[in-house]
Amino acid sequence: MTTKPVHRLALRVHEIAQLFNSMDPTPFHNKDLDPKANEYIESWASTHSHDSHFHLTIHLEQWPEDGDPTAMLTEAIHNHFIYQAERTRRRLRQVLQQGRMSLFIGVAFVSLCLIVADFIDSMGEGPGHRIARESLSIVGWVAMWRPMQTFLYDWWPIQRKIRLYLMLGTAHVQVVQGK
Repeated sequence: MTTKPVHRLALRVHEIAQLFNSMDPTPFHNKDLDPKANEYIESWASTHSHDSHFHLTIHLEQWPEDGDPTAMLTEAIHNHFIYQAERTRRRLRQVLQQGRMSLFIGVAFVSLCLIVADFIDSMGEGPGHRIARESLSIVGWVAMWRPMQTFLYDWWPIQRKIRLYLMLGTAHVQVVQGK
């Protein structure tokens, strides 16, 4: 049995508030991470395999007077990334719903185009008939481009992002005093 690789990231901050979005009025354990901190953690984590474990070590220069902030920061970081995973899941559902609607419209349109192309074909031969028939066939199949792109390519990067957020939502967080 193989163990999952562990990847470590050290963050150095002067005070706890630097980790959080100053525009978010909620308490720390529900706060959004600062966009730059979020981007840094996310970009670091995205360079590692999808079967990794993450350990975040936060080096805190100014230790809070009310004691060890490890539990609070662990909860805040986990909550942030779990929330990001849920937001991204909603986005994936929207993309797939739009893809289903695009597929329905595309199938109806390509069917109509092919029916009209067959009708033109039955009207006779000639360069004008051939051009019209081929044009309708091409236009009909081009209408299928968007749904095929959605179902073949668009969904999996979003799914990968969900997996990344869930892994970060369970990362081991350690807070140490000092630089």
